Amino acid sequence: MKDPRQIAVVGVTGYTGLELARILLRHPELETPIFYLREAKGANCLAERFPQFRGWGEAPLRPLGVEAITSSNAGTAFLATPHEVSSELAPALLEAGLRVVDLSGAFRFRQAETFTSWYKLPAPHAPWLSQSAYGIPELYSREISAARLVANPGCYATSVILALRPLTEAGWIAPNTSVVCDCKSGASGAGKEPRQDLHFVEVDENFKAYGLFTHRHTPEILEHTGLSESQVVFSTHLLPLARGILSTIYVTLAEPRTASDVEGLFRQFYAGRPMIRIWPAGTLPELQHVAHTNFCDIGLALDSSGRRVVLVSCLDNLGKGAAGQAVQNLNHMLGIEEQTSLQ
Repeated sequence: MKDPRQIAVVGVTGYTGLELARILLRHPELETPIFYLREAKGANCLAERFPQFRGWGEAPLRPLGVEAITSSNAGTAFLATPHEVSSELAPALLEAGLRVVDLSGAFRFRQAETFTSWYKLPAPHAPWLSQSAYGIPELYSREISAARLVANPGCYATSVILALRPLTEAGWIAPNTSVVCDCKSGASGAGKEPRQDLHFVEVDENFKAYGLFTHRHTPEILEHTGLSESQVVFSTHLLPLARGILSTIYVTLAEPRTASDVEGLFRQFYAGRPMIRIWPAGTLPELQHVAHTNFCDIGLALDSSGRRVVLVSCLDNLGKGAAGQAVQNLNHMLGIEEQTSLQ
């Protein structure tokens, strides 16, 4: 009988994988995870490969193989792997009876064509697309709790969806108006693969836009806000810092509202959701407030007409934007208090 609290982690060499290891290794409700790498290079222990875990992260490190995972006692697997790798691994693990939390984009969309169109990769295993739960617990906790496959959202998408969803569900956004999502991320969001544009001398003391009208998180935003592609302007920028996302979102309301009206809507929508912190109207969160946490902080300002709102949504792209949210999803799947190991 596989134990869902025995965890297998595939992919620990990237920034997200390492963050996931830090969170899981201090989780009080889980067995010590086993970590799997394509090239373990003779190391038998996580701390042998990654010295930052010496003295507290003496977890097993194994060469990656589907049979090695499925023949173990692990009942849950995290995939901190590229999209195409998750597409291959997840179905095999699910068919062997494991639950899967996938941190790639492979299973985020109901329609295979959405993935192929935006990611320019072959479609993932189609039968599982309809069974995957989109992993924002504040919106889909019931689906996540019952799911065997959870697709962890993109980091930018998380920051934007959480900021817009109260307004879109309430129908407060004026029709036929643009919603501008102006987002900035630390360099860890681009991954660990060596690239010239991510060298220190290219990023330090620099600030640039990229992926305009082509960013892969766009369809997630559209699908989970209900806004149309023609209505959303989504721009992404690279900040000269390691981690964090700050999204500034410009919205026109259908009717005039007071600042307390808008703040009240957000507080009511996220009541009882411990990982979302709503700031008093007129005060705005900053990246330093969410770094190394699993919080998403949301602030707002309203102009004198009562119709133009600026939202500021901040989170740690490796925390609430990736590994932290993945563990929050796991907690829901296992019936554990959702903020366990995340505060």
